[in-house]
Amino acid sequence: MFIDTHCHLSREDYDNIDKIIVDNKKALVDKIVVSGCSRGSIDEVMDLKDKYEMVYVTIGYHPEYADTITESDLDYLKSLFGEKKVVGIGEIGLDYHYTKENRDKQIWLFEEQLKIAEFFNLPVVIHSRDATMDTINTLKKYKVKGIIHCFSGSLETANIYINMGFLLGIGGVVTFKNSKLKDVVKDVPLESIVFETDSPYLTPVPYRGKVNSSKYLEFIARFIADIKNISVEELAEITSRNASSLFDFNR
Repeated sequence: MFIDTHCHLSREDYDNIDKIIVDNKKALVDKIVVSGCSRGSIDEVMDLKDKYEMVYVTIGYHPEYADTITESDLDYLKSLFGEKKVVGIGEIGLDYHYTKENRDKQIWLFEEQLKIAEFFNLPVVIHSRDATMDTINTLKKYKVKGIIHCFSGSLETANIYINMGFLLGIGGVVTFKNSKLKDVVKDVPLESIVFETDSPYLTPVPYRGKVNSSKYLEFIARFIADIKNISVEELAEITSRNASSLFDFNR
């Protein structure tokens, strides 16, 4: 059985979420961790977790909202961590891809949410784009564990995160023809890998270009199993155990 440690499940992206859930079950997906990373999406995922047994959630403010998030928004976030099936904070982090002009605001928002994670002893799901060293240096200041979402860095960077106690979220990008991620995955221990789809984005081959879904986890698993020369079943067991050791699915 597979666990999707990071996906998005919005009515904006899917016409029929009931069907998505059914398709996931048919594809042997046991649990999905849905990210609410804006004020609106947080409210939506909190409803989804109550409606669907397989849905667990992480909530937090994505760095793209750094210019608008206020202390009030952070207080609202804190108020939700006593709710059932809220298993972590994310996705949070730094993103300098489109702009670095608000770097200080991004780091402030990142650190405020890392403080919350420390206080509630919850894992974090980290978004880092074109901001590797700032991300690493910021994380070193806090006692947190979690997942580096959509990891696509070098083996050197992977080992830094692993040595810090983080897991690497590996998704559809590993199957892309020109992706170098497969070479990194080959050399990192299985105990440091979890599956994710980031659906509806980053659909794996052979469905690249279509809307992604957790049901496509098997194609990521097949690809990595081939790299690691183990069975898909064994890989699913290991990655699910990794995810379950991080997230408390009994919350």
